[in-house]
Amino acid sequence: GTTLSLRKKFAARAFALSASYDSAISSWFANQLEADAPITARVYKPEFPLKYGCNPHQKPAMISSLLNSDDGLPFDVLNGVPGYINLLDAANAWQLVKELREATGLAAASSFKHVSPAGAAVAVPLKDVECEAYEVTREAADALTPVALAYLRARNADPMCSFGDFAAVSDVVDEATALILKKEVSDGIVAPGYTDEARAILAKKKGGKFIILKANADFTPSEMEYR
Repeated sequence: GTTLSLRKKFAARAFALSASYDSAISSWFANQLEADAPITARVYKPEFPLKYGCNPHQKPAMISSLLNSDDGLPFDVLNGVPGYINLLDAANAWQLVKELREATGLAAASSFKHVSPAGAAVAVPLKDVECEAYEVTREAADALTPVALAYLRARNADPMCSFGDFAAVSDVVDEATALILKKEVSDGIVAPGYTDEARAILAKKKGGKFIILKANADFTPSEMEYR
């Protein structure tokens, strides 16, 4: 025999399968009709639990991806447990630095807070007055790598608003960039990659809870985004 709990589990799987099949058919016809589509049906599959939703009291929370999509999520979580706002910051910040990199050919960085950019910059050498404002020596500024320089500029565009930010950089995070982040109050970072040294430094930040996301550099968002 079977238990009621087992039958409910099988029923949930069966209806989920049939619903996803119906959604695929509905979506195909909706794409043909475009603006005249009567309804848009989207089916998601759970990926992993979030720390919380928009606010700490909103638990449980989950991030999902579109079922039957080849894109998947635009990032991998390498360290920490992100919340919903963290991921919105990461998604927006990553698109910004990626476009800056493509437009200028320079390493780019951004500092996001509450889904808005507190600062964004590219790797342009610091002037003496900027070194004084950013409290770095001329020698230290000249020794910065392009990625570290870009984040230093982005972070200091408005350091008060950047307090507790989510960072994004367009290039692989190196040790110099990680050392700058190490001393700042920040929730996490998204980048296309990390050197072993940089990842080891960042993974220890916030008692091991610092969020490290690896962006999918090939991911291109669709014209219409759903969140």
